[in-house]
Amino acid sequence: MNPASFMEDAVVCFEKYKKLADRAIAQLPAEHFFDAIDAETNSVAITMKHMAGNMISRWTDFLTTDGEKPSRNRDGEFVVAPGESRERILAHWESGWRCLFAALAPLGDGDLVRTVVIRGEPHTVMQAISRQLLHYAYHTGQIVLLARHFAGSRWQTLSVARGKSPAFNAGMGQRFGGPAT
Repeated sequence: MNPASFMEDAVVCFEKYKKLADRAIAQLPAEHFFDAIDAETNSVAITMKHMAGNMISRWTDFLTTDGEKPSRNRDGEFVVAPGESRERILAHWESGWRCLFAALAPLGDGDLVRTVVIRGEPHTVMQAISRQLLHYAYHTGQIVLLARHFAGSRWQTLSVARGKSPAFNAGMGQRFGGPAT
């Protein structure tokens, strides 16, 4: 794979995950932001706190310091602290994403083979980016599932609606000048 295309694709994927999560969060009824479906499941709020904490830790000084910062309180990401609000968590969420995109922006092709460390384990930059793409995709799916669950019948699909695949595929074929498959 061309290094430039890897970086472009990684950024596009991160942007898609953020947009997908944001669209799901926008449909989540406010009264369910802190609700979990059982004692062993995280709420959307907790999942967002965890993702933001991870992003800030991993992407701050990405090339020069261990991705697990000593200042990170990972266990605290899974607790709703007194005084926490939807607004504060949303602001923290946005800070995490800004940190990620700011860290990726200056990276060039040569940086992809550099070594970075996460929890003492060496990774190439490409491996570290792939690791985080997988992690954020996993949690984005959790956010979407919870938001969809709590929105119930008010949910507006974030992808191709049931029963609409043939029309969607035909539109894609027209858009890109080929047959729909």
